[in-house]
Amino acid sequence: MAKSVRTITKTVENTLVVPKTILITQPKPENDKSPYFDLAKKYGFVPTFHSFVRVEGIDAKEFRKQKVAIENFSAVIFISRNAVDHFFRICEEMKIKVSQEMKYFCISEAVALYLQKFILYRKRKVFFSADGSNDGLLEILTKHKADQQFIMPCSEGSKNELGQGMLKQKIDFVEVTLFRTISNEIKEVVKKNFDCILFFSPISIQALKEQMPTYKQKNTLFGAFGLVTSKAIEEAKFRVDIMAPSANAPSMAAALENYLVASLKKGKKK
Repeated sequence: MAKSVRTITKTVENTLVVPKTILITQPKPENDKSPYFDLAKKYGFVPTFHSFVRVEGIDAKEFRKQKVAIENFSAVIFISRNAVDHFFRICEEMKIKVSQEMKYFCISEAVALYLQKFILYRKRKVFFSADGSNDGLLEILTKHKADQQFIMPCSEGSKNELGQGMLKQKIDFVEVTLFRTISNEIKEVVKKNFDCILFFSPISIQALKEQMPTYKQKNTLFGAFGLVTSKAIEEAKFRVDIMAPSANAPSMAAALENYLVASLKKGKKK
């Protein structure tokens, strides 16, 4: 069984607050098929999407400097859709033929299904963490470590929790940098004083600290996806109120709904 990461940690002054305005630090979905829109209708909050970072792919020259031959690997580990996009982008640009026998190990079912954009999806070739956690994926990787050569596309300078776990389990793998994240302008958006801000990467916290060094969290709820993001929030002297993934909340949307349900229940008891 995969270990759960954490559930909700702290709350504002030990009380549960129902947020009415929520900032999701990701790009706005191209269509209405987002769990956040469903939650907004169900619980009556106003969602705002604004990515604190943008992704930029490295070029062929930078890739060659890493001296990594993708053809020598039998399995790819994907921990995000960005990793999927830039893996296949660099393969196309470099005219690297990806073997039909290549196996794919993904952090979640959503990332696994995203592969359909690039490959013929076959269950025997695609594996994913059932609960969307690093521990869940690590269990699967451990089972296959004896017969696979793993490559893991990642962002420049990323501190990967999964990679640390793989080292502990003595799983041989190679990280290859295929993209980098760059801060977007966030001041005008954050100044609107949202009741809740959901973070998905440490670099988003870095952007907040760099662009708004005097920012005070006060009663604003902070949500964190992943231990690295949570740690970045706490190291920046902020408070984590909503945490994902966990056993009962594999996604940030699920963790947010759990928080909203708990908030409304507490409100009714008063």
